[in-house]
Amino acid sequence: MSMNEIESKVRELRQLQALIEEAEQEAEAIKDAIKAHMGDSEELRAGEYKITWKAVTASRLDTAALRKALPDVAAAFTKTTTTRRFCVA
Repeated sequence: MSMNEIESKVRELRQLQALIEEAEQEAEAIKDAIKAHMGDSEELRAGEYKITWKAVTASRLDTAALRKALPDVAAAFTKTTTTRRFCVA
C-alpha cells in the first residue's frame, strides 16, 4: 500500500470510529431512557421484547491488597503477557 492509500484508509477508519462512537452514545441514551421508565422494576415486556435490568453481584480479587499483604504469593501467581496495541494518533 502506498502512503496515500494508508492515509486514505486511516481517514476512513477515523470516520467509521466517529460513527461508532456516535451510535454507542445514542444507544446508551436509549438504554438510559428505558431504565428511567423501569425504575426499580427488574423486568419489562414491550411487545415481543423482554427487557431485564437486574443487579449482578461479582467477586473480584483485590490484587493491590494481595501484593501488599502477601507479595511472595502474588508474585508466584502473577502472569505477564505481551500484546500489540494498535493506535492511530
